[in-house]
Amino acid sequence: MTLHIPFNKPCVVGSELIYVGQAVAGGHASGDGPFTRRAQKLMEDRFSAGRILLTTSCTAALEMAALLCDLREGDEVIMPSYTFVSTANAAVLRGATPVFVDVRKDTLNIDERLIEAAITPRTRAIFPVHYAGVACEMDEIMAIAQRHDLLVVEDAAQGIFAKYKDHFLGTIGHLGCYSFHETKNISCGEGGALVVNDPRLEKRAEILREKGTNRSQFLRGEVDKYTWTDIGSSYVPSDMLAAFLLGQLENMEKITARRSEIYRGYARMLAPLVERGLIRTPSLPQHCATNCHMFYVLVADIEERTALIAHLRQAGILAVFHYVPLHSSPFARSFGVPQASLPETDDASSRLLRLPMYFDLTDRQVAEVADSVLEFYRNRGRL
Repeated sequence: MTLHIPFNKPCVVGSELIYVGQAVAGGHASGDGPFTRRAQKLMEDRFSAGRILLTTSCTAALEMAALLCDLREGDEVIMPSYTFVSTANAAVLRGATPVFVDVRKDTLNIDERLIEAAITPRTRAIFPVHYAGVACEMDEIMAIAQRHDLLVVEDAAQGIFAKYKDHFLGTIGHLGCYSFHETKNISCGEGGALVVNDPRLEKRAEILREKGTNRSQFLRGEVDKYTWTDIGSSYVPSDMLAAFLLGQLENMEKITARRSEIYRGYARMLAPLVERGLIRTPSLPQHCATNCHMFYVLVADIEERTALIAHLRQAGILAVFHYVPLHSSPFARSFGVPQASLPETDDASSRLLRLPMYFDLTDRQVAEVADSVLEFYRNRGRL
C-alpha cells in the first residue's frame, strides 16, 4: 500500500544546500568549522542563551549533561517515564538510576507537584522533558532544585523555539539539550546541541565534547599544545551538517509559522470530535508558547487507536503512536529501576496518536487527514 501522506518528511526552506556546498568548497568539512560557529552564535543570540555547543545528537548532548552533573553509581535522577530512552540512558551510562515521576494529564509533562516526594539523599538532578514543544512548569522545578541543591537538565529535544513565559526552552535549567533529528522542527538529519547556562560548567563542557582534551583552548591560542585532561568522547558534528542546520535556523520563524498553520488547521477541523468528547487534543497553558512540534489526539483506548491507525493507513496516511513508557520496559525491570504507579503515563501511552506534521504538508493534505479521522468516527456511528 502506497502512503501518499507520510508521518514526517525532511524539508529545505532556505540556503541549506548552498551552505553545504560552501562547507565542502571551503575545505573544512570536519567539526567546529565556520558553519558550526555561525550556527552556535545564531542560537546564542536569538535565544539569549549561555554557551551553545553543537553535538552529533540530542542523545550526545544528554550524555554530556550527565557527565557535567558528575553522576555516579548510586545516584538518582528524577525524570518522566513518558520520554525517549536517551533521557534515561544518559543517567544509566554513568551508573545512576532513573526515578520515574508521573506526567500531568493536561500537558503530558512531568508533574511538578510529584517531584519533591521522589527526592531522596541520593538524588542529584532533575531531567524535565518538554513534551510536544510545550513547557514544563519550570519556575516550580527550578525552585525545587534550589531547595535541594540539585541540577536541572532540560530535555528540550522537541522544544526548540518554544517558550516558558519569557524564556526559550533549554535556557532555563543549568543545562539544556536540543535535537536536530529528521523528525524535529529544525533539522540537519542527525544532530543536537548542548546549552550551557551555568558558566561554571562551560570549560568542562568544551573538554568533554573534544574527547577529553583542551583542543578548543589550543585553537583559541590559550595553550601552546592540547592534551588529554578529562574523560570525554567525540561529540562534535561535521561542519557540513552544521551548514545545513544553519540554513534551517535562519528560517525558524518561517518553519514555526507554517507548523502553526497546520496545527490550527487540525484543531479547527477536529473540533467536532473534541466537543463530543470523542478525542482530546493538545493542551497549551496560557503562559507557554508552543513551537507546534506535534499534533496528537487522545482516543478512547488502545483498541480504538489501533483501529484508527489501520483506517488512516488504508487511506494512505501514516499516523503513529509515541513512547512505550520506560518504567514498563524490560531493561528498566532488569536494571532495578524502582517501580512506581504512573497512571497518567500509562493512560497517555495507550491512547495517544500523532498525526502527520511537517513543513511541506499542504492545506489540502491537512484537510485529508482530518477528514479521514472524522470518517472513522462517522463509520462507527459516533458522529
